[in-house]
Amino acid sequence: MPRMTAARAAVEILKREGVTNAFGVPGAAINPFYKALQQGGGIDHTLARHVEGASHMAEGYTRANPGNIGVCIGTSGPAGTDMITGLYSAIGDSIPILCITGQAPTAVIHKEDFQAVDIASIAKPVTKAATTVLEAAQVPGVFQQAFHLMRSGRPGPVLIDLPIDVQLTEIEFDPETYTPLPVYKPFASRPQIEKALSFLLASERPLIVAGGGIINADASDLLVEFAELTGTPVIPTLMGWGTIADDHELNAGMVGLQTSHRYGNATFLESDFVIGIGNRWANRHTGGLDVYTKDRTFVHVDIEPTQIGKIFAPDYGIVSDARAALELFVEVAKELKAEGRLPDRSEWAASAQERKATLQRRTHFDNVPMKPQRVYEEMNKAFGPETRYVTTIGLSQIAGAQMLHVYKPRHWINCGQAGPLGWTIPAALGVATADPETPVVALSGDYDFQFMLEELAVGAQHRIPYVHVLVNNAYLGLIRQAQRNLDINFQVNLEFENINSPELGVYGVDHVKVVEGLGCKAIRVTEPDQLLPAFEEAKKLAAEYRVPVVVEAILERVTNISMGVQIDGVNEWEDLATEPGHAPTSIKPLKV
Repeated sequence: MPRMTAARAAVEILKREGVTNAFGVPGAAINPFYKALQQGGGIDHTLARHVEGASHMAEGYTRANPGNIGVCIGTSGPAGTDMITGLYSAIGDSIPILCITGQAPTAVIHKEDFQAVDIASIAKPVTKAATTVLEAAQVPGVFQQAFHLMRSGRPGPVLIDLPIDVQLTEIEFDPETYTPLPVYKPFASRPQIEKALSFLLASERPLIVAGGGIINADASDLLVEFAELTGTPVIPTLMGWGTIADDHELNAGMVGLQTSHRYGNATFLESDFVIGIGNRWANRHTGGLDVYTKDRTFVHVDIEPTQIGKIFAPDYGIVSDARAALELFVEVAKELKAEGRLPDRSEWAASAQERKATLQRRTHFDNVPMKPQRVYEEMNKAFGPETRYVTTIGLSQIAGAQMLHVYKPRHWINCGQAGPLGWTIPAALGVATADPETPVVALSGDYDFQFMLEELAVGAQHRIPYVHVLVNNAYLGLIRQAQRNLDINFQVNLEFENINSPELGVYGVDHVKVVEGLGCKAIRVTEPDQLLPAFEEAKKLAAEYRVPVVVEAILERVTNISMGVQIDGVNEWEDLATEPGHAPTSIKPLKV
């Protein structure tokens, strides 16, 4: 029987579970694991500048491709606490990542040893499992179970804490005979699917709400097939954006209080039946439940049993993996179609497209300083349907979701539930690491950008090219807009006169100098006609130098982006599109 350190056994398991990349920051308590990582080979490691950054890189890596599991590694104590935000983000969006931390020796964990913290207890609320391994012989089983848990049921993160003496202890372990545990996923039954479809058949104006669970299950193709068979318009959620292409004739737009379309909300309010698949009825999607649920029948399909009825009680619930459910939905729908029992939904679907062609927001403004809407218009021109967008939170993300276009699953990579500032740069690096062939475009406001901008140095060091669009108004824009309800404008101003860059006026931080100081390229744009040439130049610079390239757009200080507290009462602060030239990159030409 082969003998090796427990740390080496863990590395061998990682490889046999399909891990090829890891992100992290070494330190004394995790150095034995790093030695095993070096000796074992086969896993590329990206050195982060901050452990939270490493956790978000792991998230981005997971989200980029089906089957990926990002791995984040850090030393003891504060490395583990730094990972908590990444774990919270991952569990909120059902993203499997594995966080591995070093720990003080087992004999002194309880003695307030240097950087000894009960990280397993701290991490438990934001993981599927968090374990400090006290016996070296248990390491293989704990890692094997971790991958089983991350992949089974509702996906999610796991943390494993390894005391340094446990890592160094030799154990009996044979990597050649290691086999991953089978993955458990619940499956819908045919009678359940038939009952769900009976609601669909009885309705006149049905909709499908397509959630992120469809993307996690790699089932977007089946979702589109089911929609086409039944002629049912689809409302993607923010996490499900890309399950059906924006230009598909059954894409009815997004619904919600912020990241939504005027036509999406309008179509939803006309519906009488909704089937949600792989979604969690997030509050920024639904708004007030009295408006959202009024006069509608609901079927909810989700992989997690406790999600059914958590937000509101559906008329019928099914616990199932999205792919398993959609396979049966397609099978039964084909039979119904062959029997001539599927109603003609063409008039209802056409009405959704009519709203899509008439209820549009204006993007074309020539103002200087620029309005943000124009930035997204030019992004639509510069970045094609192959582009993966990465973003997290703020007015930049909300406006981007209202005005950009997404055509494929995993091409809108958004931290939906947690929304931590600073997520975008490291997540984009993780995405670009996972798939270096697909163009990656990140989107940040100035505050999100400043939270973890040191991670740009990772892109320079490891040659990870992508384009980062930075919209700068020197404001906490979303918080400022939210403060309107309280009639305050307090502690949200970021402006100051930079004594080293007087040409910036009150915009403060000289992002171009900072970005260049971190080894990357940057372009500043102050007029709208400069945007498209800058985006094209950024793509060329990224390809030539193989580093992140930042395009900073200097915006007007105050812009209010469309949002509200009910889906039937979204405030449209800016002028709406009233002629085709107002929204030249809309999915459908404006119909007036």
